[in-house]
Amino acid sequence: MIEVKDTGKELHQLHLRLTLALLLILLCFGVLMARFIYLQVIRYSDFRAQAEDNRIALVPVPPARGLIYDRNGILLAENVSAFTLELAPRLIDNLDAVIDQLAQIIEIAPKDRRRFKRLLEDSKTTDTIPLKIRLTDEEVAKLAVHRYRFKGVEIKARQFRNYPQGEVGSHLLGYIGRISVEDKRRLEESEESTNYAGSTHMGKVGLELSYEKLLLGEAGAEEVEVSAGGRVVRSLSRTPARPGANLHLSVDIKLQKLVEEWFGDRKGALVAIDPKTGDILAFVSKPTFDPNLFVDGIDSQSWTALNEDPDKPLLNRPLRGTYPPGSTYKPFMAMAALETGARTPEYTIADPGYFALGGHRFRDSKPTGHGSVDLRKSIIVSSDTYYYKLAYEMGVDAIHDFMKPWGFGQLTGIDLENEVTGILPSTAWKMKRYKQKWLPGETPSIGIGQGYNSFTILQLAHATGVLANNGIVMRPHLVKSIEDPVTRKMTPVQKEEPRIALKPGYLEIVKAAMVEVNKVGTGRVAFAGAEYVAAGKTGTAQVIGIKQNERYDARRIEERFRDHSLFMSFAPVDNPRLAVAVIVENGGFGAQAAAPIVRKVFDYHLLGKLPKDQAPVVLPKGGEDVDLRDVPESMEPEPIAPAEARQ
Repeated sequence: MIEVKDTGKELHQLHLRLTLALLLILLCFGVLMARFIYLQVIRYSDFRAQAEDNRIALVPVPPARGLIYDRNGILLAENVSAFTLELAPRLIDNLDAVIDQLAQIIEIAPKDRRRFKRLLEDSKTTDTIPLKIRLTDEEVAKLAVHRYRFKGVEIKARQFRNYPQGEVGSHLLGYIGRISVEDKRRLEESEESTNYAGSTHMGKVGLELSYEKLLLGEAGAEEVEVSAGGRVVRSLSRTPARPGANLHLSVDIKLQKLVEEWFGDRKGALVAIDPKTGDILAFVSKPTFDPNLFVDGIDSQSWTALNEDPDKPLLNRPLRGTYPPGSTYKPFMAMAALETGARTPEYTIADPGYFALGGHRFRDSKPTGHGSVDLRKSIIVSSDTYYYKLAYEMGVDAIHDFMKPWGFGQLTGIDLENEVTGILPSTAWKMKRYKQKWLPGETPSIGIGQGYNSFTILQLAHATGVLANNGIVMRPHLVKSIEDPVTRKMTPVQKEEPRIALKPGYLEIVKAAMVEVNKVGTGRVAFAGAEYVAAGKTGTAQVIGIKQNERYDARRIEERFRDHSLFMSFAPVDNPRLAVAVIVENGGFGAQAAAPIVRKVFDYHLLGKLPKDQAPVVLPKGGEDVDLRDVPESMEPEPIAPAEARQ
């Protein structure tokens, strides 16, 4: 049977299918058109902004850190350029494997790996982390050849802080170090973190810390176009960073180096001040350390060696080391006696070699005594008995009140952080600290610079400067002037404090006696043949007590328990240009160890003379301070910018 097709029906179904297909196509196009209109018209502004954000990145431009010079323009802290191998952890799946592969191209030391892991833990938000710093030209070439193999591995040009003088002046300069997690938290709390955008280092101690805000400068910004892979394509605009201010110090780094050499292997401190201005010309703490060790993160071996060294090379002795002043205190006690009326210049005592109080004898350094002693002679021969008796009669509070304006037991205001006050005892101080009353038997030792007296060498030098300057107090400072990096304008730093009211006649009596100390007294050997007139006073400070009937014998005492050697002096007397205080720890009598160093300081500063066997001063030359804006754009420029005291 033949089936007859219904052609009309099939055509209808075909038309229906075509119509439905056409409608479906139109619907799809409609949806696409609607989406297109939504994206390109309705949300145009939003998506255009997002696209621009993805295309343009705002890169912080950290400022070049300010430079530090000595008073003669010698560079003490500089910025040097170098290349660094850095990794971006967010772009690398297996960091250890990549580091191992890189180690096959250049040497990656174990300390580099340890530093990288430490920085990785401390820098969760950092874009790249340095693996190896200060690459050689050969290492840069090798890495550049293989760079295509490694995603997230970059060679960056950076600036590094360098201290060309090495250990010389390390305690006054301080050093910079990487910004720690604690530093970041503190900066965020103080709303200063914005200016550290892109910076990885900041001042940690010394002048680098005290003048951090000035040395840092102001951060800039650069708009760059980036590819989808995050690579910089081109620079669109740039707001340059403002470099940090340059510091010009009052310190004579050649004198500083000489003094550090003259100390040799001995421990101690020396501060030399211009009494008329407060300029510090030498600020010595021995032993020293190399601040360059701290810039990129000190390795554990070096840190252990410094931190566990019994000589405490990290201790800033002039600033934080406190010592009894010994007999260097006596000229100030003499001034106190005259100004308060406790003594007249003519008042005389009989010195039998001790001062008796109750059943105790306070012994003189000369067992047989000095015979008849007036104020002038008490300074020249350094009579302990005279000052035992004077202190007992004045009382500790009267001594405290007179000594305070001279800066003893007070902050001097020097431009360094973390200065300690030391101890200027009084009845109120003892009650506050020990909850005990002051005992009469504690007073005599105060008069000879022993007992509770505990001052820094900076305080002693400052007080010596005030004495030389006839009571005019100039605040000691290390920075002489601050230089604007753009205008080159120099702003001097000099601060004068209230003057101490002193009778000129009494000042001359004390100064004249101090001159005799260096002519016929305890300082005569050190200053024999001097071409200038210097006033001074030797001092010997006990480290441990000696029993009443026992004689001090340095040969029978362990070196660290031997007496300290002190000396304070200023010269020339008629127009003082330098006031110096020095301590040689465990050096014995002041005339033996401390006074000869001061004589050399005066000879060099006043006369330009060196000891006969002294070689001329040779200082390392600093590196070149390079502007990294001259580095090719393929390398993103990014400059980088603990101590105990005996109480």
